[in-house]
Amino acid sequence: MKKFKFTINGNVYEVEIQNIEENIAEVEVNGTAYKVEVDKAIQTSKTPKLVRSVSVPSTDSAPSIAKTSSPSAPKGTGSIKSPLPGVILELHVREGDTVKVGQKLITLEAMKMENNINADKEGKVISLKVGKGDSVMEGDVLIVIGD
Repeated sequence: MKKFKFTINGNVYEVEIQNIEENIAEVEVNGTAYKVEVDKAIQTSKTPKLVRSVSVPSTDSAPSIAKTSSPSAPKGTGSIKSPLPGVILELHVREGDTVKVGQKLITLEAMKMENNINADKEGKVISLKVGKGDSVMEGDVLIVIGD
């Protein structure tokens, strides 16, 4: 649990606190275990223990489902969603354009930074759901890509 090093009258003691229950502390001094009774009841700290939950981006419909198909699998439609809230600065494609994986589709301004939104699948731009200057929220569908 906690380790301490004490020097008493020139002798060095390595003390490790193993466990504390109510007013009984189990300690190990230089490798020898002792049970020590404490006169004053030990109070636990009032600082809350912070535990972060595992977060799943809201853009994922289900974390276990792949967003895109493998290159050899049959193609279908897919949507490009906004990764964070912001404003559309530039559209780099139009409806009917053919796009490749990694191609820049949209420039999104979020938190005073420009973010490029790239295609995660190949296909044809079926519809643009946003225009230049539009405000979007996290998870909003920006573009639909299909065969």
